[in-house]
Amino acid sequence: MSMIVVHGIPGSPYVRMPLLACEEKGAPYRLAGMQFGQNKTPDYLAHHPFGRIPVIEHDDFWLYESAAIIRYIDAVFPGPSLTPAAPRAQARMNQVMGIIDWYVMPTITSAIGWNRVIAPMIGRPVDEAAVANAVPGATTCIRALEQLLGTAPYMTGESVSLADLMLIAHLDLFPASPEGTRILADSPLLAWIERMRARPSVQATDTQKLMAAAR
Repeated sequence: MSMIVVHGIPGSPYVRMPLLACEEKGAPYRLAGMQFGQNKTPDYLAHHPFGRIPVIEHDDFWLYESAAIIRYIDAVFPGPSLTPAAPRAQARMNQVMGIIDWYVMPTITSAIGWNRVIAPMIGRPVDEAAVANAVPGATTCIRALEQLLGTAPYMTGESVSLADLMLIAHLDLFPASPEGTRILADSPLLAWIERMRARPSVQATDTQKLMAAAR
């Protein structure tokens, strides 16, 4: 199978998602690392009119929107499916993916994760007000995800799904923040995070490793 080329800024959870999917499927891929601001250039906007990251190219096919990208990778490449066959499990996967985009991203990722973990790494200022304002929403996210996980090892049951890959890309760094430590105290999600971190796909796409390689 031909290679997936992922265009994006290392450190972004949305860029990490297709890398995780490729690793899980054994699909050949290459990260074409970008710098901040490069996603607003005319060349990039020709492939992603909204100027977000990532975009992938696969032969002559270009695709943006991370959820669509990881679904495409799962469908095109052989190997264990990352989409449950049972309708209810598939619905749960889609539910979790929606929660991540709509609720986890603006609170846990953009507000807390960026300001507490990523910004200090790259010498950017920390917005304390944004962090404080995000805590109630982040807490709601974690409690909702705990309920959906229940006693299962993964978000849709016994096997890893696209929902798990999408979620670990957002939650992997969250425990490193003081807010994350408090919100996740005694949470069953901590065991889920460690379970995911033990996977070769998560280790191969470690955020700090990707950011260091891009320097």
